[in-house]
Amino acid sequence: MGHTELTPSAPTSSAKYELDAPHLPPPHLRIFVNRNLRMDTVAAIGFDMDYTLARYKREQLERLAHRLTVEKLVKRGYPEEILKLGYDPSFVIRGLMVDKQLGNILKIDRHSHVGRVFHGRRPLNKDERRQVYRRERIAFVPPRFALVDTLFSLPEMCLYADLVDFFATRGDAGQVDTWKIFDDVRESIDEAHRDDTLKSVVKQDLAKYVERDPLMARTLHKLRSSGKKLFLLTNSAFDYTDHLMRYLLDGELPEYAHWSSYFEWVVVTAKKPAFFKDQEPFALLDPKGVPTGKAVTALERGKVYEGGNLKDFERMTGMIGEQVLYVGDHIFGDILRSKKASLWRTALVVEELEDEIRYSIEHAEDLQRLADLEVERRNLDELTSLQRQHLATIEKRLGAEEARGSAEFEALRLRRDQAKRQLKSVIAAIEALETKVDASFNSTWGFVFKESGENSRFAEQVKDHACIYTSRVSNFLGYSTHQYFRAPRDLLPHERDIMSTEDL
Repeated sequence: MGHTELTPSAPTSSAKYELDAPHLPPPHLRIFVNRNLRMDTVAAIGFDMDYTLARYKREQLERLAHRLTVEKLVKRGYPEEILKLGYDPSFVIRGLMVDKQLGNILKIDRHSHVGRVFHGRRPLNKDERRQVYRRERIAFVPPRFALVDTLFSLPEMCLYADLVDFFATRGDAGQVDTWKIFDDVRESIDEAHRDDTLKSVVKQDLAKYVERDPLMARTLHKLRSSGKKLFLLTNSAFDYTDHLMRYLLDGELPEYAHWSSYFEWVVVTAKKPAFFKDQEPFALLDPKGVPTGKAVTALERGKVYEGGNLKDFERMTGMIGEQVLYVGDHIFGDILRSKKASLWRTALVVEELEDEIRYSIEHAEDLQRLADLEVERRNLDELTSLQRQHLATIEKRLGAEEARGSAEFEALRLRRDQAKRQLKSVIAAIEALETKVDASFNSTWGFVFKESGENSRFAEQVKDHACIYTSRVSNFLGYSTHQYFRAPRDLLPHERDIMSTEDL
């Protein structure tokens, strides 16, 4: 390939590769790899807009979305007292799940084990969680369960929890229809996006709500200059897309007179995920965003289209399957659905990754201590199990009464009791340190990508469906346009154990 300045993004612990480390971007700006991806075979790169090319100032936008949703709920007949409910950005993270039937918000790991649960703002204790979610196998799927897989959903989660509490305090908690509350909140926030209530406010003060990435234009230019065709594929309508993209790109580089010049094709109101599975035709828009009514037989550079579908896009552009890399922020609408419907390669933008990586570096000592304690717990578990087995063997050989009077048995029993006390102490230390680490990152839910030492369900979806993932589009600027993004070797537990054995 000829480019040795960058190694695959997943860091390695092998000392022989340390020489490459200074040439990597800072950890929070790297691209991470789940599946090998050769950029020299990618002919076209598509981008979503919201939370992908356009990064929002999240707290400002989330507070706005929360307020507008409350106002719409009041118009639906909800009591005006809910107008006093405030937005708490620290309460919600991406990757949570709502149990609409019971009014709970929960976080689960990759094995569908329920970790933390809140009913409204009240945390459920271990016994309550076990009673509700561990008595029978539960499929965490719609319609009962709703996944919080996009940043746009965070305000509705906070509002939902507060509404569950609000109505529970007004009367018999058993009369609260938590399913209806969720559906009403979801419909109201969707309406705020759909009817331009929210976007009209954003357009009036883009500087307040939209973050400008100074490296975005250079990143797109670098990709175009390497011969790759770029396209925009967004669910946003033309007017809003035009406002945001002009704010983000116009005037950034002299080579581009207008934001659309960065792209070979522009598709708005794409209706993803339907774009990837339905057959809606493309509609050509005039410069003001009005459909021309002309039949679309080819997608032309410099034109803007709305609607459309995957099959027609590939047929009209000639960009097919693995020639296309699509970059988006929505695990379902952008990544999972495109993965199921096509051979397109996928890149997921996860903003929260920057904070998690920075935090992990700052608290590396605590995280290493946790890892060491987990190894110690496993070793003590194995030791006490062997000791218990050995004691049983002695009892079987000598008989229970005679065994308990033997020096061998008593010595082993004392060692077992000591190991059990040590194990109990280690478990307590793990729980205390986990609480400390999680609370200092997010006091309610901990890490986005982890749940009690396991990958969270969201992290597992990222691993399963995104070929690569990163925190922002401009991170591509730190890599060659012919980069070979190579995934780390996928190891099973027994392989990891063998490779970590010191005498090998």
